[in-house]
Amino acid sequence: MSDIDIRVTGRAGRITLTRPHALNAMSYDMCMAIDTALRNWREDDAVDLIILDAEGDKAFCAGGDIAELYETGTAGNFDFGRTFWRDEYRMNAFLFEYPKPVISFLQGFTMGGGVGIGCHGSHRVVCESSKIAMPECGIGLVPDVGGTLILALAPGRLGEYLGITAGRLGPDDAILAGFADTYIPQAQWADLIELLEASGDPAHIATHAQDPEPGPLRAAQIDIDRHFAGETLGDIQNSLTGDESEFAQKTLKAINRNSPISMACTVEMIHRLRGPSLSIRKALELEYRFTYRAMEHGDFLEGIRAQIIDKDRTPKWQFAGTSVPTVAVSKMLQPLGADALTFEEEKAMKIGFIGLGNMGGPMAANLAKAGHDVVGFDMAEVNIDGVTMVSSGAEAAAGADAVITMLPNGSILRAVAADVIPAMSKGAVLIDCSTVDVDSARAVDADTQAAGLLFVDAPVSGGIGGAAGGTLTFMAGGSAEAFGKADPLFDIMGQKAVHCGDAGAGQAAKICNNMILGVTMIATCEAFALADKLGLDRQKMFDVVSTSSGYSWTMNAYCPAPGVGPQSPADNDYQPGFAADLMLKDLRLSQQAAESADADTPMGALAQALYAQFVENEDGLGMDFSAMLPRFEKRGRE
Repeated sequence: MSDIDIRVTGRAGRITLTRPHALNAMSYDMCMAIDTALRNWREDDAVDLIILDAEGDKAFCAGGDIAELYETGTAGNFDFGRTFWRDEYRMNAFLFEYPKPVISFLQGFTMGGGVGIGCHGSHRVVCESSKIAMPECGIGLVPDVGGTLILALAPGRLGEYLGITAGRLGPDDAILAGFADTYIPQAQWADLIELLEASGDPAHIATHAQDPEPGPLRAAQIDIDRHFAGETLGDIQNSLTGDESEFAQKTLKAINRNSPISMACTVEMIHRLRGPSLSIRKALELEYRFTYRAMEHGDFLEGIRAQIIDKDRTPKWQFAGTSVPTVAVSKMLQPLGADALTFEEEKAMKIGFIGLGNMGGPMAANLAKAGHDVVGFDMAEVNIDGVTMVSSGAEAAAGADAVITMLPNGSILRAVAADVIPAMSKGAVLIDCSTVDVDSARAVDADTQAAGLLFVDAPVSGGIGGAAGGTLTFMAGGSAEAFGKADPLFDIMGQKAVHCGDAGAGQAAKICNNMILGVTMIATCEAFALADKLGLDRQKMFDVVSTSSGYSWTMNAYCPAPGVGPQSPADNDYQPGFAADLMLKDLRLSQQAAESADADTPMGALAQALYAQFVENEDGLGMDFSAMLPRFEKRGRE
């Protein structure tokens, strides 16, 4: 193939990109040739390491060859692009997980698809001309080919900054951000490659390493961490807008060139991935959710038209000049069901699901859409797409690899566990996603261990919308083995899973989280009611608080004031996203736990009392927990 040279030289498998006239842009055929070579060399004892390099001085690889993607996409053929991305991402994962050393030499531009082949190996070498970037938001995509993994691992908030500004990294900055490991002047590369070929020993890289000249990113990190710490793209934009500094204004200018939906999704993806359960496969699967939809529902085709085809540099972006709705981000990143990116060795599981109400039903449906065999039971007569309904919990649990429960309280969990544990196969995992008391979770864990089973308590955050959209957060307690078995299912049902510790730790985390949530919502509602009586405009208050020390999730993401901030239940007559009676339940669990642990929680106790008054004696039953605001509006100081 004229675009790529694949051979074995000495002890090294050599892959050289040979399209310098096209900045070594990656075509589908080149991608598949790399994949084939890597698979052949994996089992070849004559090959000790892999060397990836490229001809020309301008670029190692400036990205994917998007001409054919644009041509097929504008013709309404989205399958070509989806196939390209699917197979490329599988190759990226294979390279990242490769059992032999993979050494890449990254001169000039390394961007997009070039990051996918050049920045996932074991040894990534840069030189004085290296310029690494992920500019996808400028063409209506998101950082992909596993780039979100690197961005999520970058120090501080460099990931968000680099992901949405498309900032170019010189050698020192590339090493700082995690895209490269070693600086070696390009004049030494030829001799080093000869040594690697002859010896098959990557230790020679360290003997050639030098310190690069310091890059600008280190000095800018204080500003980056300050402005890019927000939960959403809108938070970042608000923070920058309120700063007259040269850094803030220059950064705003860079952001304003890019696709708003792409940037909003990039920030969300990095936040979902950041944490101990991050893996290359998780990053690629999330990226594929976006790229699968990029032509049909995103800005990709318009971005290519404006930047590459017509070159008018005036793309007509979705949501230009406005905030990107949370629902738009969720739609681009929701699970793909049967179309989800999978990897060869993954197999479908048999799952029993008990408790198929407003939360459990859509969670089970998402598992079925992803190709798992889901058998369900609920006391009510329900029908869930893709789920086979049976007449008892024990029948749902029989022969299952995993049993998931979503139940009202701890006593019901204990009763259901007593019913299903004898029916479960040895080694299966029981995953309880209910919000219950810590003692019940620990009691069920003891029962499962005695039966030779695994247990994870994994209460969720995200509400009914999160259950339907596959964007829940799981707070998990249990052994490492149990969490490892449950984690692939969390990836389907949610956006993030945090292993909090041993059994009961998930419930403890949920209780503490929701105690904070309940207290801060009350404070936020009180502040809006006070602002009204002081004659302060609600929008002005939001603009100040959302970008200053009063910042909170209840203000910035779930504002209780209608028509202010991102859309929330307040804009729908306080129809519940998270019902006030469920908040009361969680606050009571927090105080039960505080009493058991002898913990002083006066604010939590007061929040419980206020929600009890609101739900049981006022009009809070059936309302969202943010409906505290109209309650305070009507009240004077007692």
